[in-house]
This record gives sequence, structure tokens and C-alpha cells, in this order.
Amino acid sequence: MRRPVKRAFRYRFYPTSEQAAELSRTFGCVRLVYNKALEERTRAWYGEQRRVSYAQSSAALTEWKKTEELAFLREVSCVPLQQALRHLQTAFTSFFAKRAGYPRHKSRKRSRASAEYTRSAFTWRDGRLTLAKMSGPLDIRWSRPLPQGAEPTTATVSRDAAGRWFVSLLCEDTVTEAPATGAAVGIDAGITSLVTLSTGEKIANPRHERRDRTRLARAQRQLSRKRKGSNNRDKARRKVARVHARIADRRRDFLHKLTTRLVRENQTVVIEDLAVRNLLKNGRLARAISDASWTELRSMLEYKCAWYGRELVVIDRWFPSSRLCGACGAVRGKLPLNVRTWTCECGAVHDRDVNAARTILAAGLAAAACGDGVRPQRESSRTRQSSMKQEPQRATAGTPRL
Repeated sequence: MRRPVKRAFRYRFYPTSEQAAELSRTFGCVRLVYNKALEERTRAWYGEQRRVSYAQSSAALTEWKKTEELAFLREVSCVPLQQALRHLQTAFTSFFAKRAGYPRHKSRKRSRASAEYTRSAFTWRDGRLTLAKMSGPLDIRWSRPLPQGAEPTTATVSRDAAGRWFVSLLCEDTVTEAPATGAAVGIDAGITSLVTLSTGEKIANPRHERRDRTRLARAQRQLSRKRKGSNNRDKARRKVARVHARIADRRRDFLHKLTTRLVRENQTVVIEDLAVRNLLKNGRLARAISDASWTELRSMLEYKCAWYGRELVVIDRWFPSSRLCGACGAVRGKLPLNVRTWTCECGAVHDRDVNAARTILAAGLAAAACGDGVRPQRESSRTRQSSMKQEPQRATAGTPRL
């Protein structure tokens, strides 16, 4: 079965000096319009308890362009500015629906510099992309081809902290469902082993950040010695950013290969619902948890399962996967983190992580078969409080397995 999906293809490109200057101006104008519209909405909401719609923000943008102070907004394409207002509208919609926090201002240093162009603001001809206000096409490195006959509907141009330029092309594509298989797998996320499968296989954590920690520390020391505002400090900052980009690229590549393999081999994938944000409050494990990138792992599994016709089951974070005996079903009362193997009263000897993956699989299959959602019944409050006392890290969201 083939299903249509919207898919983004990201490529690196090398702009000319004129193109770089035009894009930099556009990035600045997009950030200014977003922040100014946010200030107007904040003033209206907290001062008058009045909501400002996208249409009102768009009308205000037209008035800003007429002023002498903001006349430079007319020098860049109007489409990225309008898209910034649409993104702000989406952020407020999520806020009022209690799906996200209050929108924040875009920082010149911390926010990603980007601009979104819709079909009316770029030209796509013979496989070459030309943006509005530019005389020539972008010099794109086509690392992979676009789908046959596909034409981009949206082009998002961005520049990362390392100074690399990227363009993301959103296209209509068709994805073929993978052949059906009867296999199912439970996944237990950890730190020493990035994931442990219910089959008993343990996939080691590459620890990309730790491998480059010496290089990163050296670059950060050099940055700290440079005078603020100097060109040398800017060069040192880019060097630090390049190290971070190298780490992120390798981590993303590894997770893509891992999740693609899991989705292709299994019809049902069962994972735990871990609140990573709460886990990061643990100062001793925050760096290792961030390097493991469990959130990105889950995100990839979600959309790949949806694409290829697989079922993703998420069990409750309070499910006692580590303490539940996979042989007799008894729940052990105490299991400190330093205990990696344990013996049940029934005589079964368990590897902590492998047993957790197997009980996760069993719970997920039971929940899917009963049709009562993707999460089994939680433990009682008394049992949960006992578990929180025995395993401090589980008090926030699940057990980080070292």
C-alpha cells in the first residue's frame, strides 16, 4: 500500500556574498517582526485581556512598513515576514490549548536563523531554486534526489551556529508500507546500552558527546580567552559550534539507522513513556541523558511507524518494568540502580535491562490486544510511593538505566 506524505528534504548550499547578505537581512527582519508582534500580543493580553488575531497582526505589519523607522522591512521579501506571523499564531494556539508554554522572543544569538518561503516567493525550474529578491539560483549540493516529479511547496532557508547554510524543501511524496511481519519488540532505553531489546540484544551507546569532549573543552577554553566583541572571539565561537554540529550530526545519523532497522524488522514496537525533561533535573545524569537523546529516538520511531504501517505502543512510565519478574509476574519490592542482575523468589535469574525490555513488550501487547489504549493500568499510589523511595531517579519519570 502506498500513502501520500509531506516530506522535507534538507540540503546544504553555498551562497554568494550577495545572497548571504540578502538572507542575513531577511533573517533579521523575520526575527524583528516576530518579536514585535509578540510584544503587541502580550501587551494586548495582559493589559486588556484581548486576543490579537493573525489578520490583525498582518494589518499591523503593513502599517509598520509605512513608518520611517521600519521602512527597511520593504527591502526584503514579504512572504517570510508573513510566515513569521503565522508561526506566532500557531505558537499562541498551542499556548491557549495548553499544549505549550507562552511564546518566547527570538534571540539574535540563541535562536536559529531561518526564513520560510512559500511557492509564491521562489522559482523552481529545471531542478534549480531561485528565491525572491535574488538574481541567481542557490548553489545546492544535491546529496540525494528529490522524489520523481515532485516540486517543492515550501523552502526553508537556515544558518546554524557553525555558519553552515541549509535549505529544506517540503514536497509531496508517497511512502510504500513495509511488508508485514509477525515480529514484535520491546525497547528499554538506557545509558550504558542505548537500547536493550526484548530479544536479549544490547545496542551500545556510542556516546558521541563523550568522544569529542576533549576537543570541545579545548575549543571552549580558547573561546573564553578571547576578548568579547572581537573577530577572534567570533572565530573561536564558530569553532565551538562546529564541534557541537559534528556531535549532533553523528548522533542523528546513528539514531536514523537504528530506528529504521527496528521499524523494518518488527510489526509492533513497544517503548516506555519517559519524561526526559524531568530526568534532566538529575545533575549527575543530565549530560549522559542528553547525549543519549531518547526524545529524538522516540520521535523517529513515531513517524517511521506511521509511514511504514507499523504499530507503536507506549506504556506508562510508572510501569515496574525492571522490578517485575518476567517468569512468575511477581513485583520485587526493592531494586537499587547498582543491581544489574537479580534473582526472583521463583528462582528465575534476570538481567535487569533484558527483563525490563521483555516485560515492556508483554505489557504493550496486552494493552494493544485489550484495546484500552496504549498504557496499562498504573500501580497504586502506595506502591508508587514505595518505588519512589527505593529508586530516587524514578520519582521524576522512569528509571534511568546505567
